[in-house]
Amino acid sequence: MKKEYVMGNQAIALGAMAAGVNLACGYPGTPSSEIVDTIAKRNKDKAIHVEWSINEKAAMEVAAGASYAGARCLVTMKMMGLNVASDALMSLAYVGVEGGLVVVSADDPGPISSQTEQDTRLFAKYCRIPVFDPSSVEEAYEMIQDAFEYSEKYKTPVLFRPTTRIDHAYASITYDENAKPKEIPGFVKNSKRFVIFPRLSRMNHEMIEKRNPAIGDDFSDYRFNKYQGKEGNNKAVLAGGAGYAYAKEYLQDRTDISLIGVATPHPFPERFILKSLEGVEEVLVVEELFPYLEEELLKLLGTNQIKIKVLGKHTGNSPLAGENTAEQTAREIALFAGDEIAEGSDPPADAGYMPAPPMRPPVLCAGCPHRASFYAVKQAMKDRKANFSGDIGCYTLGNAMPLDMVDTCLCMGAGITMAQGLHWTDSKTVNFAFVGDSTFFASGMTGIANAVYNEADMILCVLDNSTTAMTGHQPHPGTGMNMMGDVVNKISIEMILKGMGIEKVLTVDPLDLEAAKKAITECADAPGVKAIIFKSSCVALFKPVEKCVITDKCIGCKKCIREIGCPAISAEGKKVTIDASMCTGCTLCAQVCPMGAIEKEVR
Repeated sequence: MKKEYVMGNQAIALGAMAAGVNLACGYPGTPSSEIVDTIAKRNKDKAIHVEWSINEKAAMEVAAGASYAGARCLVTMKMMGLNVASDALMSLAYVGVEGGLVVVSADDPGPISSQTEQDTRLFAKYCRIPVFDPSSVEEAYEMIQDAFEYSEKYKTPVLFRPTTRIDHAYASITYDENAKPKEIPGFVKNSKRFVIFPRLSRMNHEMIEKRNPAIGDDFSDYRFNKYQGKEGNNKAVLAGGAGYAYAKEYLQDRTDISLIGVATPHPFPERFILKSLEGVEEVLVVEELFPYLEEELLKLLGTNQIKIKVLGKHTGNSPLAGENTAEQTAREIALFAGDEIAEGSDPPADAGYMPAPPMRPPVLCAGCPHRASFYAVKQAMKDRKANFSGDIGCYTLGNAMPLDMVDTCLCMGAGITMAQGLHWTDSKTVNFAFVGDSTFFASGMTGIANAVYNEADMILCVLDNSTTAMTGHQPHPGTGMNMMGDVVNKISIEMILKGMGIEKVLTVDPLDLEAAKKAITECADAPGVKAIIFKSSCVALFKPVEKCVITDKCIGCKKCIREIGCPAISAEGKKVTIDASMCTGCTLCAQVCPMGAIEKEVR
């Protein structure tokens, strides 16, 4: 056994390996990305098959096939990815599994790095499958192992719902460094079970509805559904996930208020809850996002005609949106408990007296080729009416001033199809769709096929920086490397586009401003679907050997600052200065400068 200080995502990965996982796959998305990365790095003998699948739906289906053969499978994604995987997951919930199949869907309350605040607990209820909700790194390590056991016990996929604070927290765990994948018994053909037909679906639906109360009863004895307090307390706090950790911190030395921790929100552990609430007259529910526990509790109390006052989101005692904090939770419980709250008092000792850090919006990195791509399109279209449909990734930051080049951003791959919708409403406007190379493979190709098939008029801009940059530089089918560490054939985006029927496909370096503008103008004057591949590596993939410097020719016009917004360039008095520690020598600023006052030199 080995003890190690690890991140929550690493703990989940190590827990899956301790459970004997045979296959781990998914699609990168913050806050879940490090799980698959960790398994890949520690998969020294390649006994576990590890892959970044092309998207979440593909990952779910790969895992389903392996599970049918008896393999233990882990599928990872962020909560937005669960929408993509839901087609496969919903059917899989009806068909069932053979080997344990656990789906990690990492929620992002806040949201910190997502489009929405989606709650995976609701998806579990919708799919009618169990969900585990860890409240600490240590729990996550052990609970993921339990999830595999429950999956195999009840022949069902299981959802595992860590949140950002669990995924990215750190703790010491002890794990078996010599854990091996389980033996795979192999696929046994059984079309009556594995081929889904309406009649089978109805039978399995009835089975699921009868089974879930049994799982809920089983969960009532689950070790991570916890009770703390003394018998006869008339007040209780019921909490789950990170909210439980914050509540426990406030109530750690209290016995007069009971604390009930729910680690398995669905199916609801009713027997455990009813026993924990004996003698209680008032309950405060602490949870993030949807009032899931609150509503399950109200339903349980109503069904059993038990009169207990329930406080939470519906009563205004907890916020309806956003991430919980320890301070906010402490205030909620203090008000509930009748404790004194010292208004305007000094901050607690561990908070220190440092001022809050300044708010700074996220920006494209210095030297990012996406900045050059956006700027080239903006310059080429400055005298024409154009719409710019964006997408999910680093390039979403093209919306920031002074670029202001993202008019729409809905979900992964949607920019391509939204540009088509805009075209059908105004054929005189030039419609651009921006997509990254990883997103192109994940969810872009169907939209492109739709454009070609329906004869839309649009310009597809593939921002190819040879990586999945925003989530941690994971490989994808266009990089020539997979998660097993093998060098594989690169899938050519250009050949795919031409194979789909796009006749005009241009590849250009966005850091060559004039060549990029020429390609854009050429495409804007051509009918139908056109594509420009802006190909230049992510600046985080290499160490720069050159930098740009300001010469005496600078007249302080600040056009370089006003037009491209590179964080390495700033004003110093009447002149401009370039931060050498940030500059990558991309020379976009030099090409923008009207005085030729910026030159490149070797570091």
